[in-house]
Amino acid sequence: MTEKIEKLLAKKFEEPDFSDCFLVDLQLSPSKKLEVFVDCDNGLTLDKCRIISRYLESFIDEQNWLGEKYTIEVSSPGITRPLTMHRQYVKNKGRSLEIVPVEGKKFEGKLLEVEEDKIVMEVKERVEGKKRMELKNVEIPFSDIKKAKVKISFK
Repeated sequence: MTEKIEKLLAKKFEEPDFSDCFLVDLQLSPSKKLEVFVDCDNGLTLDKCRIISRYLESFIDEQNWLGEKYTIEVSSPGITRPLTMHRQYVKNKGRSLEIVPVEGKKFEGKLLEVEEDKIVMEVKERVEGKKRMELKNVEIPFSDIKKAKVKISFK
Protein backbone atom coordinates (compact mmCIF):
# COMPACT_ATOMS: atom_id res chain seq x y z
CA MET A 1 0.00 0.00 0.00
CA THR A 2 2.67 2.51 0.98
CA GLU A 3 4.55 1.84 -2.27
CA LYS A 4 1.43 2.73 -4.29
CA ILE A 5 1.04 5.97 -2.36
CA GLU A 6 4.72 6.81 -2.78
CA LYS A 7 4.34 6.36 -6.55
CA LEU A 8 1.28 8.62 -6.58
CA LEU A 9 3.18 11.29 -4.70
CA ALA A 10 6.19 11.00 -7.01
CA LYS A 11 3.84 11.61 -9.95
CA LYS A 12 2.25 14.62 -8.18
CA PHE A 13 5.67 16.07 -7.42
CA GLU A 14 6.47 16.12 -11.14
CA GLU A 15 3.84 18.85 -11.60
CA PRO A 16 5.32 22.38 -11.82
CA ASP A 17 3.45 23.67 -8.74
CA PHE A 18 4.73 20.73 -6.67
CA SER A 19 8.20 20.16 -8.14
CA ASP A 20 9.86 21.59 -5.01
CA CYS A 21 8.03 19.06 -2.79
CA PHE A 22 9.38 15.73 -1.56
CA LEU A 23 8.18 12.90 0.64
CA VAL A 24 9.88 12.68 4.02
CA ASP A 25 7.90 9.87 5.64
CA LEU A 26 4.73 7.85 5.21
CA GLN A 27 3.02 5.88 7.97
CA LEU A 28 -0.08 3.71 7.79
CA SER A 29 -1.39 2.48 11.12
CA PRO A 30 -3.51 -0.66 11.63
CA SER A 31 -6.45 1.66 12.44
CA LYS A 32 -6.23 2.96 8.84
CA LYS A 33 -4.72 6.31 9.70
CA LEU A 34 -2.45 7.45 6.88
CA GLU A 35 0.11 10.08 7.86
CA VAL A 36 2.01 11.70 5.01
CA PHE A 37 4.93 13.96 5.89
CA VAL A 38 5.91 16.20 3.00
CA ASP A 39 8.45 18.99 2.80
CA CYS A 40 9.14 21.60 0.14
CA ASP A 41 12.32 23.46 -0.71
CA ASN A 42 10.39 26.75 -0.57
CA GLY A 43 8.12 25.93 2.36
CA LEU A 44 5.00 23.79 2.58
CA THR A 45 1.72 25.69 2.60
CA LEU A 46 -1.63 24.64 3.99
CA ASP A 47 -3.03 24.87 0.46
CA LYS A 48 -0.43 22.41 -0.86
CA CYS A 49 -1.25 20.00 1.98
CA ARG A 50 -4.95 20.23 1.15
CA ILE A 51 -4.37 19.62 -2.57
CA ILE A 52 -2.07 16.64 -1.89
CA SER A 53 -4.60 15.19 0.56
CA ARG A 54 -7.48 15.48 -1.95
CA TYR A 55 -5.29 14.01 -4.67
CA LEU A 56 -4.47 10.96 -2.55
CA GLU A 57 -8.08 10.59 -1.35
CA SER A 58 -9.36 10.44 -4.93
CA PHE A 59 -7.14 7.44 -5.73
CA ILE A 60 -7.63 5.73 -2.36
CA ASP A 61 -11.42 6.03 -2.71
CA GLU A 62 -11.52 5.04 -6.38
CA GLN A 63 -9.38 1.95 -5.81
CA ASN A 64 -10.93 1.21 -2.38
CA TRP A 65 -7.43 0.68 -0.97
CA LEU A 66 -8.34 1.42 2.65
CA GLY A 67 -12.07 0.67 2.69
CA GLU A 68 -14.70 3.23 3.54
CA LYS A 69 -13.35 4.43 6.88
CA TYR A 70 -9.85 5.84 7.04
CA THR A 71 -8.09 9.03 8.06
CA ILE A 72 -5.50 10.87 6.05
CA GLU A 73 -3.23 13.63 7.34
CA VAL A 74 -0.79 15.48 5.10
CA SER A 75 1.61 17.80 6.90
CA SER A 76 5.18 18.95 7.17
CA PRO A 77 7.47 16.86 9.38
CA GLY A 78 7.57 19.70 11.92
CA ILE A 79 10.49 20.84 14.04
CA THR A 80 10.26 17.93 16.45
CA ARG A 81 11.17 15.34 13.80
CA PRO A 82 14.83 14.85 12.90
CA LEU A 83 16.25 15.69 9.49
CA THR A 84 16.49 12.54 7.42
CA MET A 85 17.13 13.70 3.86
CA HIS A 86 19.86 15.67 2.13
CA ARG A 87 17.26 18.14 0.79
CA GLN A 88 16.17 18.96 4.34
CA TYR A 89 19.72 19.97 5.23
CA VAL A 90 19.92 22.19 2.14
CA LYS A 91 16.59 23.80 3.05
CA ASN A 92 17.82 24.55 6.58
CA LYS A 93 21.15 26.11 5.63
CA GLY A 94 21.82 29.09 7.88
CA ARG A 95 19.76 27.72 10.77
CA SER A 96 20.95 26.27 14.06
CA LEU A 97 21.06 22.51 14.34
CA GLU A 98 21.53 20.09 17.20
CA ILE A 99 23.64 17.16 16.09
CA VAL A 100 23.81 13.82 17.87
CA PRO A 101 26.81 12.02 16.40
CA VAL A 102 27.13 8.25 16.12
CA GLU A 103 29.92 8.56 18.71
CA GLY A 104 30.60 11.34 21.18
CA LYS A 105 28.52 14.10 22.73
CA LYS A 106 25.90 16.18 20.98
CA PHE A 107 26.55 19.76 19.95
CA GLU A 108 24.84 22.76 18.41
CA GLY A 109 25.88 25.13 15.70
CA LYS A 110 24.92 27.05 12.59
CA LEU A 111 24.66 25.04 9.37
CA LEU A 112 26.93 26.80 6.88
CA GLU A 113 27.38 24.38 3.98
CA VAL A 114 25.76 21.21 2.70
CA GLU A 115 27.81 19.05 0.37
CA GLU A 116 27.05 15.66 -1.15
CA ASP A 117 28.61 13.65 1.69
CA LYS A 118 29.00 16.11 4.58
CA ILE A 119 27.90 19.32 6.22
CA VAL A 120 29.95 22.24 7.56
CA MET A 121 28.80 23.82 10.80
CA GLU A 122 29.96 26.80 12.78
CA VAL A 123 30.22 25.79 16.44
CA LYS A 124 31.40 27.47 19.61
CA GLU A 125 34.29 25.67 21.28
CA ARG A 126 36.13 26.47 24.45
CA VAL A 127 39.72 27.52 23.81
CA GLU A 128 41.94 24.99 25.54
CA GLY A 129 43.30 26.36 28.81
CA LYS A 130 41.13 29.50 28.56
CA LYS A 131 37.70 30.54 29.76
CA ARG A 132 36.63 32.04 26.44
CA MET A 133 34.83 30.45 23.51
CA GLU A 134 35.66 30.82 19.84
CA LEU A 135 33.80 30.00 16.64
CA LYS A 136 35.16 27.13 14.61
CA ASN A 137 34.01 25.50 11.36
CA VAL A 138 33.57 21.75 11.69
CA GLU A 139 33.04 19.28 8.85
CA ILE A 140 30.71 16.40 9.70
CA PRO A 141 30.23 13.48 7.30
CA PHE A 142 26.59 12.38 6.99
CA SER A 143 27.75 8.89 8.01
CA ASP A 144 28.77 10.31 11.42
CA ILE A 145 25.34 11.84 12.14
CA LYS A 146 23.00 9.72 14.22
CA LYS A 147 20.33 12.45 14.54
CA ALA A 148 20.01 16.10 13.49
CA LYS A 149 17.27 18.51 14.53
CA VAL A 150 16.62 22.15 13.80
CA LYS A 151 16.94 24.28 16.94
CA ILE A 152 14.39 27.06 17.18
CA SER A 153 15.51 30.22 18.91
CA PHE A 154 13.09 32.81 20.26
CA LYS A 155 15.76 35.46 20.81
